Amino acid sequence: MGRLIIIPTPIGNLDDITIRAVNVLTRIDILLAEDTRTTKKLLNHLAIKVKTVSYHQYNEHKNLQKCIDLINNNELVGLVSDAGTPSISDPGFLLIRECIKNKIIVECLPGPTALIPALVKSGFSCENFIFYGFIPIKKGRKSFLMNVSQEKKTMIFYESPHRLLRTLNDFKEIFNNKRDYSVSKEISKIYEETKNGKIKDLISYYENKKIKGEFVIVVNKLSDN
Repeated sequence: MGRLIIIPTPIGNLDDITIRAVNVLTRIDILLAEDTRTTKKLLNHLAIKVKTVSYHQYNEHKNLQKCIDLINNNELVGLVSDAGTPSISDPGFLLIRECIKNKIIVECLPGPTALIPALVKSGFSCENFIFYGFIPIKKGRKSFLMNVSQEKKTMIFYESPHRLLRTLNDFKEIFNNKRDYSVSKEISKIYEETKNGKIKDLISYYENKKIKGEFVIVVNKLSDN
């Protein structure tokens, strides 16, 4: 019987691939990949040969029915993003939803995602947290930040190097400045780094740095005091 298998891939260190993920990659018929070139590097590292098909945010609507047809033809189809777990700030949600509508079995392997290591490393409360992913770049940005500014739970955001300082300055302007912040970059990679502190100190730090890499920002829960 055909099915869709969600396969998390390493966010940095290739050794983070699980044994189960390797076993699945060796037996699937087709692998849907966000960027086939990136996925080929991982497959070559693992010495695995499998047919890859491009599946990303710009073609997922167009290719949705083709993917469903493949699985209905008893194909075992895997889905990977460039790094981490598909559908977490990456393509995957539409296909998973469509599979469920079509009563297709969906299997999701456990595996890497950047938000959990960043949360744990922050030293902030992990009991209740909320993940917002990437903040809107233009339309709705200010209203989004205003809406989440009173969130009492620990908050987690993804951010690109090009917008890190803009986002930190927006937090300084809109959020409660009594909060503590943690900024992690390049988790599991060579230049991994985590900086904790007040927002003004983090802004000062990054203003004097050449900003590179992918970032996770953790904002500590809002105190009742």
